[in-house]
Amino acid sequence: MLKRLVIGLIVLFAAGLAQAQPTLGKEYRVLPVTQPTDIPGKIQVTEFFWYGCPHCYEFEPVLEPWVKKLPKDVHFRRVPAMFNQEYAQGARAYYALDAIGQENRLHKALFDAIHTGSRLNVGNEAALTEWLGKHGVNTKEFTAAYHSFAVDSKLKRAAQLTQAYRIDGVPSMAVNGKYVVNTDSISSFEQLLSITDYVSEKVPREEAGKPMQKK
Repeated sequence: MLKRLVIGLIVLFAAGLAQAQPTLGKEYRVLPVTQPTDIPGKIQVTEFFWYGCPHCYEFEPVLEPWVKKLPKDVHFRRVPAMFNQEYAQGARAYYALDAIGQENRLHKALFDAIHTGSRLNVGNEAALTEWLGKHGVNTKEFTAAYHSFAVDSKLKRAAQLTQAYRIDGVPSMAVNGKYVVNTDSISSFEQLLSITDYVSEKVPREEAGKPMQKK
């Protein structure tokens, strides 16, 4: 009888831990200055990433199905983190592909090429352009976008956002221009998304007096 009681208490304790809500200041933090979001009326979730980051690459298969199940009032965007010139190379490729409407189609394939097989150097423009040509991209359009003023401007904006959100590592998740998940308290990608879920579903809606949305 005592053994059953102990087991029951352990199960209840474990369930309580599983249901514990993330804590402000521990699992997530508030930015000192709230940043503007892209689409008024929607909750914005931002992933900061880097193509050269192995953790970002491993995160992608977990992130992709999660994004597809986001509520209709949540807008997801990616921002390539900009810590230095090494990060700028991948960011330029990201924004150039986005400018010609090819980023979504090739996002995973480019990650694969960088981290497996041929180990594509995304900072080598010639090698990158050759790879893109083999994947059906108009290389003249890509090159024009790659060196465009518009992409230069987006790189500067990405650097500003990386600093404004106080991002110090990738992958990182931010919500509504105000909240950032503390990755130093995260033990898995699933936990990272679980906390992002909590913050994006509960906190902004509570502030606005709106009910939580179903996925």
